[in-house]
Amino acid sequence: MDKFEKITTGLGEECGVFGAYDMDGGDVAPTIYYGLFALQHRGQESCGIAVTDTYGKRKVHSKKGLGLVNEVFDSESLHALKGNLGVGHVRYSTAGASKAENAMPLVINYVKGVLAIAHNGNLTNAIELRHELEYTGAIFQTTIDSEVIAYHIARERLKVGKAEDAVKNAMMKIRGAYALVVTSPRKMIGARDPFGLKPLCIGKRDNTYFLASESCAVTAVGGEFVRDVEPGEIVSFTKHGIKSDMSMAIDKKRQARCIFEYIYFARMDSTIDQVNVYHSRIVAGKALAKSYPVEADLVVGVPDSGVVAAKGYSEESGIPFGMAFHKNSYVGRTFIKPEQSERESSVKIKLNVIEEVVKGKRIVMVDDSIVRGTTCANIIRMLKKAGATEVHVRISSPPFLYPCYFGTDVPSNEQLIAHSHTTEEIRRMIGADSLGYMEVNKLKEMVGDLGYCDACFTGNYPMEVPNKDISHAFD
Repeated sequence: MDKFEKITTGLGEECGVFGAYDMDGGDVAPTIYYGLFALQHRGQESCGIAVTDTYGKRKVHSKKGLGLVNEVFDSESLHALKGNLGVGHVRYSTAGASKAENAMPLVINYVKGVLAIAHNGNLTNAIELRHELEYTGAIFQTTIDSEVIAYHIARERLKVGKAEDAVKNAMMKIRGAYALVVTSPRKMIGARDPFGLKPLCIGKRDNTYFLASESCAVTAVGGEFVRDVEPGEIVSFTKHGIKSDMSMAIDKKRQARCIFEYIYFARMDSTIDQVNVYHSRIVAGKALAKSYPVEADLVVGVPDSGVVAAKGYSEESGIPFGMAFHKNSYVGRTFIKPEQSERESSVKIKLNVIEEVVKGKRIVMVDDSIVRGTTCANIIRMLKKAGATEVHVRISSPPFLYPCYFGTDVPSNEQLIAHSHTTEEIRRMIGADSLGYMEVNKLKEMVGDLGYCDACFTGNYPMEVPNKDISHAFD
């Protein structure tokens, strides 16, 4: 094994998209930069911005690269991105490897002008669509399914009068999960898959309109949240205003938002489809306290997404809530592990236990998930080394049993600890004194009447899925 081993912990994030259209003609690149910065938690592998000027030559300027938003862009590069209409993207790879050419937005030059596209999600029929395109002469520059979407939009645009109709025709062909932001020479278009698996919302600041994966990004740029893009909706923004097309919408009972947005992905200050993420995590913690009560001295949460659920557990159980961990905010999701022998370094670099808080106490530790079990075991070991007498683990999601085909980077079944072990076996393997997972039937308490997808726990997929893993099919 390489001495400088690359370590990735836990789940892979989804991606984040952010679009901006300044009707008054001001440059939007700096605003997109700050919008992406607020969505950095959704993808830390690569990022990019593409802008165009709706008044002048309509040339697209773009910059993208591997790394965090503040590593790829500086004031000089942002200053060079002139244009009042643009789209940005932060990426964590689900389909397509970690390569610079796979960074988004994708910019496509074709006979009708230039399209820029940013996509969050994963298509389930990308392989068939790609082969179909290749056999009609398409040449692909990337290994991501987003390029398949871009090609289809460009081809459909040749048959119809408006870019939003081209998006609609492409949506008739693609299957899976997607939140799209597309810019054409004079338009910004947003589209959300009919199931609503991926979030997308509209914001406004003065005469500038935004499309964003989460409301926290709209707030971060001083904008006002307007509303969510509805599942199956296509919204278009031009100098004449906003238009909506709901012809791709499906019955509300079939809608299936990714439940992991509320458990883990989204920032706690976001609201998605009228459900506040902070509130949903408080509810999850309370449900855990009802299902798995225990005598303990302190409830602690593993940063970030476990903290609010821990607060909910504390409120319901009456056990005091405490902050037991210091998180190093400057470490991304992947980093270099200095020595193979330092087995805990991948956790310790990111997380340290505050000994004063836990010494001599029985601890309830709340986290959002157990994927492979190694990270959880390391944290329990750290707590006990710091003097915790007992560690009772509570997980605000049910056990992972099935793969996700919609853009959540859940490892294959063989790597999922719950796929081949009972809860009691997992408890012993991670060294916990007790272990309780969120009950599947309690998930609905987090989101109320919203239809949601819980297929990674139940195997009940909202649509037909491939019979094999598609996440690296093009690599």
